Amino acid sequence: MSKNNKNSNIGKTKRSTDELIDSAIAQQNDWMENRRNFARRFLKTLNIFARPNPKKEENEVALSVNVKETKSRKGLASYWFPILCAIIVVFVAVWVAFFHGGVQKVIVVPPVAEPTIQAVIENPTPSFDIVRIEQEGNIIVAGRWLADESVSIVINGDIVATERTDKNGEFVYSPNRKFDAGNYTISLIGVNGNVKSEENVFVYISEHGYKNSVSLLMTKDGSTLLQAPTMLTDGDLVVSKIDYLDTGRIVVTGDSLPRLRVSLALNDKYLGFARVSDHKHFGLGADVGTLESGKEYKLTVRLHDGDGRTIAEINHEFIMPEMTGDDDTYYTVRKGDCLWIIARNFLRRGILFSIIAERNNIGNPDLIFPKQELQIPTGASK
Repeated sequence: MSKNNKNSNIGKTKRSTDELIDSAIAQQNDWMENRRNFARRFLKTLNIFARPNPKKEENEVALSVNVKETKSRKGLASYWFPILCAIIVVFVAVWVAFFHGGVQKVIVVPPVAEPTIQAVIENPTPSFDIVRIEQEGNIIVAGRWLADESVSIVINGDIVATERTDKNGEFVYSPNRKFDAGNYTISLIGVNGNVKSEENVFVYISEHGYKNSVSLLMTKDGSTLLQAPTMLTDGDLVVSKIDYLDTGRIVVTGDSLPRLRVSLALNDKYLGFARVSDHKHFGLGADVGTLESGKEYKLTVRLHDGDGRTIAEINHEFIMPEMTGDDDTYYTVRKGDCLWIIARNFLRRGILFSIIAERNNIGNPDLIFPKQELQIPTGASK
């Protein structure tokens, strides 16, 4: 009986499995049918939308025209500034071409240089260019005046020669004779009209040769060194210029070994000392009082080592000339100079540097340049 029960259960299980399979097939068929129906409806809908609609086409055409017109209007409006600029440029070009250019052509600028030149050359006086002591002891004088005119050279009050100027107004006096050691004052006289030069040249010819001689241009505004003594040397000590001011002050400049001391004495009277700069230059000023014209003096410059011993010495003997300038002198700036030291040497006090700066139109007193020529108002220290 147990066998019968087993057989009956197996039969039931088989029948239920077939039913499940049939049910699944039926559901799949239903799903496929639904998909086919959905696809038919979808394609039918697309077919409806694909059919032409005259009214809709007319609306779409009208809409596109409106959009194009709107875009065209907006495009023109967005370019208003460049268009305006182009119109302005065209207007300016037309104005320059037809109106402004014509006005420029009518303008005539009168020459103004000719009256100025006439004023400058009116009543000229003979002037010096060069006064040089040559190796042989003769003196060469070069200058200028009116073209094709005669100029007389006057030495110590006597006319020694008369030279003719060339077409450029230049002349040269170069005698062959040797001048004796001593002082000479040279001036010029224009023969036509007896016109005298406004400036003189003081010449000192040294007994030790032309290299120790001095040529100095003397004007109403001061003095300018034309030829400096080149043999005022002793070893490493070199004196390049000696200035005597009408204020009774003497200034000596030169070159030597850096950071050593240089002292100054007049007729063996000690006047003071100064340090040599790192650039090997020195300047030393001292009050000596009034020096008498025509009297002989001896100036002594000494170089001292670190222990104060004299290692070089220069003795310069000279006869004091007559002073002609009483207001200013000139100084050439050297490397390492400053206005404070220059003012101390020439004007006694460094605080007076602003006077030198003002006279030479120096905006920044801390900024001066080598080889710059300064006008020193010596009268400011009186």
